[in-house]
Amino acid sequence: MTSEAVPAGNRFSDRFPATRWSVILSCADAGRGNPAVHDALSQLCQNYWRPIFAFICHRGYSVSDAQDLTQDFFLTVLEGALLGRADPERGRFRSLLLKALTNFLNDAKDKKTARKRGGHLRFVSWDEWMAEAPSRLSMPEQAMTSWPAERIFDLRWAATVVERSLRRLAEECEAHGRRGVFDVLSGSLMAERTEVSIPELSRRLGLAEGPVKRLLHEMRQRYRGLLREEVADTLDESESIDEEVRYLCSVMADQPA
Repeated sequence: MTSEAVPAGNRFSDRFPATRWSVILSCADAGRGNPAVHDALSQLCQNYWRPIFAFICHRGYSVSDAQDLTQDFFLTVLEGALLGRADPERGRFRSLLLKALTNFLNDAKDKKTARKRGGHLRFVSWDEWMAEAPSRLSMPEQAMTSWPAERIFDLRWAATVVERSLRRLAEECEAHGRRGVFDVLSGSLMAERTEVSIPELSRRLGLAEGPVKRLLHEMRQRYRGLLREEVADTLDESESIDEEVRYLCSVMADQPA
């Protein structure tokens, strides 16, 4: 096996001028009739439905009711309820989405008007989701009973960002014939250096330790770049990507931000 480099992907910087959230904020006054706003918001919702679903379940709803409410919440978002409240001074997409969700559930509890499954909008296929392999970033068993709903929301959000970054990296490696390298090294991308056994990775890849160190370093750099891109997509250009990445990492590590 050769030690050719991990695909570098696109270069990135501290600013992402075309993030989906910045598009939404800049065009908010145009409302739901603006295709760019609708497309950007729709993609963000599709990417981050898991934190919504977990939050609703934690509020005591059954799985089937949580499915209904998740779909209905996204429909109200796309219909413009959230856009009408979008304000660059009110924070990032994650924070505004959580506040909107809390208000939505309070209204749903009072009005009991959740749409039934099978309606005209479906964001995710629940049957396909239930058939997915378990996440490598599973939630601690005590979380659903002892953690606040807001903490679960942030943990699911962080896990989604991480898993989307890993999925993109896996796809890039596979496209360059390096899926085997990803499969071996991916478990070490988030590990502390003291927890990584280079000799063991070398044995599994059939490479000398020097090339393995280089491959791991390059893959870590690319993973961090993809992570920053995923985080940036939910921020306005004026917000700090590094600050949000640090926060999400602290959530994953179960440490105070």
